Amino acid sequence: MKKDVIITIRGLQSFEDSGDDSVELITSGRFYEKGGNYYVSYKESELTGLGDTTTTLKIEENKVTVMRFGELTSNMIFEEGKKHITYYDMGFGGLTVGVSTKKIDKTIGERGGKVKIDYAMEINNAVTGENALCMEIREASPEIAN
Repeated sequence: MKKDVIITIRGLQSFEDSGDDSVELITSGRFYEKGGNYYVSYKESELTGLGDTTTTLKIEENKVTVMRFGELTSNMIFEEGKKHITYYDMGFGGLTVGVSTKKIDKTIGERGGKVKIDYAMEINNAVTGENALCMEIREASPEIAN
């Protein structure tokens, strides 16, 4: 059964020569379990620069896949101890993105939970820094869901 949820997303990017950059987004979305995996889906806002895009996370036992469809299309796989390379379609051109996942911590269940991913990212084979993505998923109260 799909549930209405409130999603808090925190991103942190650390650059060797220019310090840290952080962002936080709170949005509504949908959360459900299917085939033993959990899914959380939400619409991006203009504030993220992703416009008319829907983001869905598939949270599996040992990996997390971030899928984006719409104005921006991408499929990023985070798997602890592994590097995955993908093509990131920006609408006006594309980039090759490499993601090396250092650690995934998650406590997830039918009522929501938390996912934290520590990873390094490369864009067109150039390292862009160390990153952390933290997501908290909690059931929306009935007043918020309607």
